[in-house]
Parts: sequence; structure tokens; C-alpha cells
Amino acid sequence: MRLRIPTLLTLLVLLAGLLSGCGYNTFQTGDEAIKSAWSEVLNQYQRRADLVPNLVATVQGYASHEKDVLTQVTQARARVGAIQATPELVNNPEAFAKFQQAQAGLTSALSRLLVVSENYPQLKADAAFRDLQAQLEGTENRITVARNRYIKAVEGYNVSVRTFPNNLTAMLFGYTVKPNFSVENEKAISTAPKVDFARPAPASPAAAAPTDAGRPSPAPGY
Repeated sequence: MRLRIPTLLTLLVLLAGLLSGCGYNTFQTGDEAIKSAWSEVLNQYQRRADLVPNLVATVQGYASHEKDVLTQVTQARARVGAIQATPELVNNPEAFAKFQQAQAGLTSALSRLLVVSENYPQLKADAAFRDLQAQLEGTENRITVARNRYIKAVEGYNVSVRTFPNNLTAMLFGYTVKPNFSVENEKAISTAPKVDFARPAPASPAAAAPTDAGRPSPAPGY
């Protein structure tokens, strides 16, 4: 027996209400929020990767013998570029971990490069280098913001997937928790690498400490 149109519409309305009440719509909203946040993370990471070739070339012009550090940065960027950051990556914990590891490697290599640059006053005074330095600092800050937004989006989604009664809908439709930036990178998430060369290096403790030869002799009887 075929259902009448009014009856079918009633069933559809009831089904929509059940799905909404059990978190189905919440999953859709959360999934879209994650996709949007992830796109911004990738955008900022790509912005940083695009700065690397010019940064390496500029440093190389003043410190060509720092081959190890320059090579590390170039290789770290190559590892980042080798990862296909597709939308499906956020659903694959293993692939997400590899992406995270590659980005952390580039962050570390860039930090070492900037530390080495402290030893070259002419490099620090170069206008092109200072411009790249400012761009990198701004990009690192935007990466921090984008990552934090992604973390919050995934956190909200994962809570929905794991709590009752939404978890029943999640099991029915195959929704699972998504990987997030790991706890061991929390410091990197909250603190952008230091790229300010304006302040002079602090004096070493040995240089600051007075020597015995420069101390006055004690008064007699003391």
C-alpha cells in the first residue's frame, strides 16, 4: 500500500526532528566549522612556506658558510611541501600527526636560522631581511590564531560525537572524533618564535662579574 503524500511529509518532518534532536545537525555545523578553520591553518602555513626561499637566499648572501642551518631550513620546507594537505587529512590521525611533525620541524629550523642571524650585524641591517623578518613574525602570529581556532572547533565537534544522545547518531552515521594538535606542541601553539633583532645580546655572566684584581683591598684588621 502506497503512503499518501501528507503521511509521507509527516514522517519526513518527524525524522528531521529526531535527527536534529540527536545531534545530526550539530555534526553538520561542527564539520563545516572545522573545514573553515582548517583552511585558514593551511593558508597561514602556506604563507610561511612561501617566505622561506627569499629568507634563505637573503641570509645566504651574508652567511654563506652557515650551510648546515640553511640546508636544514630548505629540507624542512621540502618535507612540508611533500605532504598532501587534503580535507581528508583531518580525519586521519596518522596523516595529521605527520603533517604536524613536518610543520614543527620547519618551525624549529626557522628558529635556528634566526638565532644564527644574530651573529651578522650587516644582515640584520639589510632592509630586505628586516622586511622578511616582519612578515615572518606576523605570519607566526596568524598561525597561532588559526591553530587555536581549529583546536576549539575540533574540541566542540568531538564533545558532540562522544556525548549522549548525540553519540548514538554518531555511531549510526559513522561520525568519529577528529585528531587535533597534540599536547606536546602546546608551547609552540601558544608562543610564536622570537624574531626581534632590535635588542642587543645580554652580557655574559663572566664578563659582568668583577675580577679579584679590580676589587679594593680590605682594610687592615678585617
